[in-house]
Amino acid sequence: QAKKFLKAALDRGDRYYSVYYLAIHTGMRQGELLGLMWKDIDFNRKSLQVSRQCLRRKGGGFVFERPKSTTGVRPIILGDQAIKILQQQKEEIELMKHVAGEEWQDHDLVFPTKIGTPVLNSNLRTAMRRTLAMAGVPKIRFHDLRHTAATLMLNHGIPVLILSRRLGHSKPSITMDVYGHMIPVM
Repeated sequence: QAKKFLKAALDRGDRYYSVYYLAIHTGMRQGELLGLMWKDIDFNRKSLQVSRQCLRRKGGGFVFERPKSTTGVRPIILGDQAIKILQQQKEEIELMKHVAGEEWQDHDLVFPTKIGTPVLNSNLRTAMRRTLAMAGVPKIRFHDLRHTAATLMLNHGIPVLILSRRLGHSKPSITMDVYGHMIPVM
C-alpha cells in the first residue's frame, strides 16, 4: 500500500510527494517535516537533524517550537533515494523562489508553500486524500505514515531501541507499547 500510495503521488504530480516519502522512510511527525529547514540537512553525511516542529496558532499564523520531548531533537540517517529526493526538492524550491519573486518569504523551509511560508495542515490533508483515492488504498491520516514507517522498520529487523530513537520517543517502552504487537517474534 505504501508503494502504491507513493507511486500515485508521483503519477498525479502531488507536490507533497517528498513529504510523504520522508514520512514513510523516517517516521517523522507532520509538524517536524513541515518545520524542517535546509540548515538541518547534511547532504555529505546523508542525514538530517530534527530540531523543531511547525505548529499552527489558533486564529492564524504559525510558530516553530522544539519537538515534543528532549529526545525529539535527533539526527536521522537517510538513504540514497531520500537524499536524491531532497536534492530534487531543493531544485524545486529555487524555481518556486524565482516564480514567486518579491512575494517569497524565506523561512529556509524544505517543504514550503509556493511563497515560502509553512504549509497548512488542511492543504496537505486534502492532497493526501486525493492521492490515497487515486492509489486505491484505504483512507488514512498523515500520522498513519509514521505508523507505517515504524511497522516497516520492525518488519525489517530494526531493533526497538534504534526505532525508538529514530521516532524521537522519550523511552523505548513507549515504542513497545505502541508497536510491540507488530514485532514478528512476538
